[in-house]
Amino acid sequence: MLNIALFGPPGAGKGTQSEFLIKKYNLFYISTGDLLRKEMKENTDLGKEAKNVIAAGGLVSDEIIVQIIEKTITDHPDSNGFLFDGFPRTYIQAYILEGLMIKLNTSLNCLINLDVPEKVSIDRLLNRGKTSGRSDDNEKVIRNRLSEYNEKTLPVLQFFKEREIYREVKGNQSIEKVQKDIQIIIQEELSKRLLNIVLFGYPGSGRGSQGKALAEKYNLEYVATGPMLDQEIKKNSPIGLKIKDLYDSGQLVPDEIVVQLIEKKLENSRNIKGFIFKGFPRTLVQSYILDGLLKKHGTAKSQIIEIEVPTLELINRLDARSKTDRCMPYDTSTSKIVKRLQEHETKTVPVIAKYNQIHGVIKINGEGSFDEVFEKLSYEVENGFRNMR
Repeated sequence: MLNIALFGPPGAGKGTQSEFLIKKYNLFYISTGDLLRKEMKENTDLGKEAKNVIAAGGLVSDEIIVQIIEKTITDHPDSNGFLFDGFPRTYIQAYILEGLMIKLNTSLNCLINLDVPEKVSIDRLLNRGKTSGRSDDNEKVIRNRLSEYNEKTLPVLQFFKEREIYREVKGNQSIEKVQKDIQIIIQEELSKRLLNIVLFGYPGSGRGSQGKALAEKYNLEYVATGPMLDQEIKKNSPIGLKIKDLYDSGQLVPDEIVVQLIEKKLENSRNIKGFIFKGFPRTLVQSYILDGLLKKHGTAKSQIIEIEVPTLELINRLDARSKTDRCMPYDTSTSKIVKRLQEHETKTVPVIAKYNQIHGVIKINGEGSFDEVFEKLSYEVENGFRNMR
């Protein structure tokens, strides 16, 4: 997602720039005032609660506002991101927004502040008052609004400066120049985004060979737990020695070791366009771990792809592989092959079902030649890159 908070004093031109950003980047506009009015008009539970507060002469609480914002975000999963206007207004709301973004497994990319000198704001609003008919567009009210804005907003701006996502644009330029400067900031943010793919498929579906080929073609880092574990053993590293002992005693490598290796891969990868994960996550627990790892490194899952192949075809492929130098330990007998397929069914299929419910899973028919399947996968990867723009 591309999530932006647009700030600026009254008269800075936020309305004009918001319209541009919404159309240009397919963002959903979030204005707390608009959302409150919508909830009250539709007479929702939150709308009724807000209406009662207002009728009693009170201010709508942050608790109600954040519930409405969360509901709006979750109700619009197809949006490319969200543009926040008028929220957060206070230091406390800045913390609320940060916590909400974490809960929704996303983050605020940047806060863009349209910096306008006070005299320019006053002149613009006074000029607007001549045609708008708004009673609040007079100098006394304008100065009060500016004073209140500065008092409440400066701590909010400092909050995001400390998180190094504060950006500033000179708002006393032409509309076109302001738009251009904002676009430069957003393009910088978009260039930081990674295409992160989780590639699923039963053993024998070809996800290993296809994943490597996709990584090479699109400059993605291929993350496969099996090869990483084997590499540590070959290096005779301290972790490799632990892994070897576990293998020799017939035990599974615990998540604690696997996660260390994946995190190391995430930290050391440079100048790539994203990651493609094969063999991780295998379990529901690992799916939550992956979410946390990606979040820690400022990114998230982009695509979930599953290569589908009929069971009999899988068994034929694995049996044929057992007679080559690519033979895996579970390829050596039919009973081992069936056991491995059943393990995928019980442990990994629920992970795919979870992802399908939350994100949607792209299904690819894995029958046919390598090139035919690769062409279908490439189309989806390229579509993923297009959706990031």
